[in-house]
Amino acid sequence: MGISLACIIPFILLIVSSFSSEQSILQNGYSFFPEQFSLKAYEYLWTHWDELGRAYSITILITVFGTAASLAMTSMLAYPMSRSDLPLKNFLAFLVFFTLLFNGGLVPSYLIYTQIFQIKNTIWALIVPGLLMNGFNVLLVRSYFMTSVPPALIEAAKIDGAGEIKVFYRIVLPLSLPILATIGLFEAILYWNDWFNGMTYVTDPKLFSIQNILNRMMEDMQFLANNSNMSSSASGTMAEMPSTSVRMAIAVIGVLPILIAYPFFQKYFIKGIALGAVK
Repeated sequence: MGISLACIIPFILLIVSSFSSEQSILQNGYSFFPEQFSLKAYEYLWTHWDELGRAYSITILITVFGTAASLAMTSMLAYPMSRSDLPLKNFLAFLVFFTLLFNGGLVPSYLIYTQIFQIKNTIWALIVPGLLMNGFNVLLVRSYFMTSVPPALIEAAKIDGAGEIKVFYRIVLPLSLPILATIGLFEAILYWNDWFNGMTYVTDPKLFSIQNILNRMMEDMQFLANNSNMSSSASGTMAEMPSTSVRMAIAVIGVLPILIAYPFFQKYFIKGIALGAVK
């Protein structure tokens, strides 16, 4: 109970602060019972709804497509590695594990994605780099296949005439919903919260995700705050702008969809982690 409250209370404070007036936050600090209720933070965000709506659409697209593609690639790689009769399965496992320990670095990755694959300023720049498949997830799914899918069931399906593809799609995947839901939730959170790929590979504002748009808004407010003494007009603008409560509202907008989606995956989440982590 105490751990649950420790996780929930910060979100409650975050939401309440986003509905507080800027003056009350500056004078009294953050509180669960704001001195003055205000919608100015959300009114400010509403004035940028064209940008936010487009960014939300892009983020939903890359989250849905990226998560589905990641689950497909992860499960199709993990299943052969889980089979005892696969030649060189240990070598494949080594290659996957190697990616967890070493990588080429930011500069070589940037050059490969931009000059060879040429995905800069495309929707693929928000899907492929660093997110499409994760070695840890592959090993987690492999462990689940090895411990939770009976080999006798696979042999029985083959005796009945099922091929490898049919066994995979008709038997293995339906039995693996807990681990697939768990990995899917991991990937969806990564795609939804990703801002690094947008900052690195995207300069076209029309392709900004919600995290990049919100980050840019915060940078704009910070710029105005740092330069408010340069002119009376900028000073007046900052005086009227609910910068602190807008930051809270930005965080609410960014995290709310994940909070709504999590309860639908919770029943699979714990089971998938517990079973998939068995060595």
